[in-house]
Amino acid sequence: MIIAIDGPAAAGKGTLALRLAAHYGLNHLDTGLLYRAIGRKMADAGLDLDDPEAAGRVARELDPADLGHGDLRGREAGELASRVAVHPPVRSALVDFQRSFAARAPGAVLDGRDIGTAICPDADVKIFVTASAEVRARRRTDELAAKGRSVSYERILAEIRERDERDSVRASAPLRKADDAALLDTSDLGIDEAFAAAVAIVDAKRG
Repeated sequence: MIIAIDGPAAAGKGTLALRLAAHYGLNHLDTGLLYRAIGRKMADAGLDLDDPEAAGRVARELDPADLGHGDLRGREAGELASRVAVHPPVRSALVDFQRSFAARAPGAVLDGRDIGTAICPDADVKIFVTASAEVRARRRTDELAAKGRSVSYERILAEIRERDERDSVRASAPLRKADDAALLDTSDLGIDEAFAAAVAIVDAKRG
């Protein structure tokens, strides 16, 4: 079974994907880490993140060990990822990696922004997880505050809106809900409630 989970930043798709993978005994891949790793490697090497050929070259040389970099889940890495993800050579280089992972027994949960539309269009279950920009900004602000980082809610909200726009209008595999994906709005849901709703969607699809 392949479960594709897509959605914008801070909507809760990563947490849901992890819990669904554990619940159903499936492999899990946070595909956003692939782009974060590429962005981080380019930044560390002083490469131009807006150079599609350079980004594609780094993507083709990506090693699974690169996903273990300590700060890939930080806000900066997320911004770097969004910049390199717009490049067709990067996306092309990672398509095979992601599809190969999805094909591994006994199945997988992949979360990202174009899993149900581009990477695994034939996934058994597709869920588009979303929440209002304001709710997502509050979640991200609280998450960073819990880690001891003082950040402005208004700044995080502006960054989330900017990233939503960039991800939605990019020429290659833009962020959008697949026509056959179930919509899960987590704006008013806690983690357990969102998980229960996702399990209900998967179980209904399994029949």
